[in-house]
Amino acid sequence: MKVMVPVKRVVDANVKVRVKPDGTGVDLSNVKMAVNPFCEIAIEEAVRLKEAGTAEEVIAVAVGESACQEQLRTCLALGADRAILVETENALEPLAIAKVLKAVFDSEAPGVVIFGKQSIDGDNSQTGQMFAALTGLAQGTFASELTIDGDSAEVIREVDGGLQTVKLTMPIVVTTDLRLNEPRYASLPNIMKAKKKPLDVTSPDALGVDVAPRTEVLDVVPPSERQAGVKVESVEELVDKLKNEAKVIE
Repeated sequence: MKVMVPVKRVVDANVKVRVKPDGTGVDLSNVKMAVNPFCEIAIEEAVRLKEAGTAEEVIAVAVGESACQEQLRTCLALGADRAILVETENALEPLAIAKVLKAVFDSEAPGVVIFGKQSIDGDNSQTGQMFAALTGLAQGTFASELTIDGDSAEVIREVDGGLQTVKLTMPIVVTTDLRLNEPRYASLPNIMKAKKKPLDVTSPDALGVDVAPRTEVLDVVPPSERQAGVKVESVEELVDKLKNEAKVIE
């Protein structure tokens, strides 16, 4: 069984994001980029399935610019067997990415597709669900535990009310939550081995996928600065400020 893991190149989680002066987007010049943290969890889960003998091959897939090869090599160092880059210079929307990934899925026919539940830049949490809808596969989103047994899988999901357990018929789509696992670090020998692992490059046009945008970004602005708090001397003063300054009570 193959496991396909879509991954995304994002600004490193430890970097403070800056908006371009003209408000057209995020300034990525000289910014450290990394594998999306939730995608790292997805890669880790796929590698664990392989180590347990459940899966035979792990394929990392990225959709984006040529620089995404760096993050794909990181995934190969973490244990993926090969990688596929669908190269495009355009910033694709979740639906377009889901369509591209469906084309890759149709070609590779994996038994499990594991997404990170969301990217830390767009925070959309849409691509995995859209992909499941396009392929018609059963989905277990926000997974904190995954167990595969033959032709079925059990996923424990994190929901607002606690935990929900669902049983799915293979093949399946899973999106990972934080508590699914803790990703490993890539060792130096594995980083060296990753340089020799296969990384194929294709394009949306070669896959026959229309990735034309359906929305237009008009402006990007940073969040407003939070004002410092003040101390009050009494409950009466607090109520007065809530009523007359913050205007959150009447």
